[in-house]
Amino acid sequence: MHRITIEYAGPADPAAFDARYREAHVPLVLALPGLSRFTMTHPRGLGGEAPYLVAELWFDDADSMKTAMRSPEMAATAADAETYDVTSTTMFTGEVVDVS
Repeated sequence: MHRITIEYAGPADPAAFDARYREAHVPLVLALPGLSRFTMTHPRGLGGEAPYLVAELWFDDADSMKTAMRSPEMAATAADAETYDVTSTTMFTGEVVDVS
């Protein structure tokens, strides 16, 4: 499995961010080619500052993730993400290794 993780911090209006994210952004993410799983979390900080929202986009393998990242659907998703009024957005990718 490979995953794209996006962390959003400090939305100016959390309720408006959540509503727009679910109504506009989620459908764009769900249209990504090769997407096998999509999760969202509002984490709670344990002794430190946590991002407001963490989105995880799961793919079966590196090739599927790369295809999605180069797709027109990802371009539309990225363009939408740039319009959100947040203090920061961090995105990273990686192979997921199950150690259990």
